[in-house]
Amino acid sequence: MVSERQCALQILCLPGITPALMGAIYQRFGSFAAFLSAQRGNAPAALDSLLRCYDKNPALYQQQADALADQLEQQGIIPLAISEDDYPALLREINRPPPLLYVTGSLPQLSLPQIAIVGSRRASRGALEDARAFAADLAASGFAVTSGLALGIDGAAHRGALATGTTIAVVGTGLDVMYPRQHAALRDEILATGGAIVSEFPLGFGVRAENFPQRNRIISGLSLGVLVVEAALRSGSLITARLAMEQGREVFAVPGSIHNPQVKGCHQLIREGAMLVETSLDIVSQLGGMLAYKVEEAAVGRSELPAGEAAVLAAMGFDPVDMDTLLARVGMEVPQLAALLLNLELLGRVENRGGSYLRIR
Repeated sequence: MVSERQCALQILCLPGITPALMGAIYQRFGSFAAFLSAQRGNAPAALDSLLRCYDKNPALYQQQADALADQLEQQGIIPLAISEDDYPALLREINRPPPLLYVTGSLPQLSLPQIAIVGSRRASRGALEDARAFAADLAASGFAVTSGLALGIDGAAHRGALATGTTIAVVGTGLDVMYPRQHAALRDEILATGGAIVSEFPLGFGVRAENFPQRNRIISGLSLGVLVVEAALRSGSLITARLAMEQGREVFAVPGSIHNPQVKGCHQLIREGAMLVETSLDIVSQLGGMLAYKVEEAAVGRSELPAGEAAVLAAMGFDPVDMDTLLARVGMEVPQLAALLLNLELLGRVENRGGSYLRIR
């Protein structure tokens, strides 16, 4: 049986295919395999035309898809179709989700609860320090920190998260195009420490100004909330924040001096309803209910906890236990265990007592 991923790659090789058409295929048929096997003449004209093109030489498109799959595999890139189970659930909910994501690094990281941190490329020293500190605290609390690998706040957020947990970068080029070049070492460190790099753009797709606002909807779409650390009134970070609001995500903003033009965008967001934050605890407490809802949603129809949380509880016993001891007992990586502990805290099953964890029920 041809896999869903293989079908998506075959469709990607059809002449005239666009992301919009691939999105229309998914919306109508629910899977790319179902589209290729659909009865001809029953689809809208644009989609039926693609099917008839495919029918002229299906072996050719299978061959082209296999060659593309080999090329991606050689570069360590996973093509992830929207109809696959591993596709991030939150991202699938947004308007115009990417029908195909390209991922290098750890695919499971995309399923962790994420918080996006964005801001100015020409950030002040204080803002860079704030971004790094917020990211380190949030990563230590079990969130994956998501940003755009840009200079300034993005880079500081990635580096802060690397110190205590995991981070995900969403880029505005193909994954084989390094931009900005100054962050080549940072990109390598993200991958070496179990993070992930994500793009909706194919191999060879270069730098274009319009790519980055388009990329921003993925940053916010992957995340439970977006934190803006420093942004002027005309800033790409404000685009990300407003996309987040449209997507029903929480938006947080760090205030600054009324005399600093670089924070006027943050102040504008606060006037528009963003939450003013001073510490990472402000964010964790605000997202707690939303994150707990997602955990409970995953366990609908079952009286027990999801398998990961249940395994951690079983390993804890009822005496206080530190992170290193738990890691040895459960055999997990730090980011995975931290995320599960955060879920258990939010569900009221575990308390964090100064770095040690206590099971309370």
